[in-house]
Amino acid sequence: MVENPELQKTVRFLEGIGIAIIEKRLDDSTFLPGLALGPGTIYVDYEKLKYPGDLLHEAGHLAVTTPAERNVAGTEQMAPEWPTQGDEIAAMLWSFAAVKHLELPVDFVFHPNGYKDNSEWLISNFSSENYIGLPLLEWAGLTYGKERAIKEGKEAFPIMEKWLRE
Repeated sequence: MVENPELQKTVRFLEGIGIAIIEKRLDDSTFLPGLALGPGTIYVDYEKLKYPGDLLHEAGHLAVTTPAERNVAGTEQMAPEWPTQGDEIAAMLWSFAAVKHLELPVDFVFHPNGYKDNSEWLISNFSSENYIGLPLLEWAGLTYGKERAIKEGKEAFPIMEKWLRE
């Protein structure tokens, strides 16, 4: 693995929550440089990985999907419309929670060259607690919004109850 402490911390975290990280040579046809999804797995080509924080975003896709879908990610069995717009925003918000949990800078995930030039907008919204997509994470049983957290006696987002959807 590349000698990058943020990347190492990320890999340890993801493996600790049950997302396998497998080093593999990848061709240039991947959506994000140096990353590809497999069943419950993220394949990483460290030589081609351009933005280490993209690993958290891809993990977010696996984390917010159902276990059945997670087990076919990256295969022809996965629905062609996956990820949906909802899955995408849920993965972004999940990766925000993960970067906060890991105590990494928010721009580790939301780097200037990602998110269709909306990184600053996402950072601004999430940092001001405008958690676009939070109902999706609540619905998936991963976290609580403020009101529900108070009712349940739990901590609110960005604290996660679970990291993987069941």
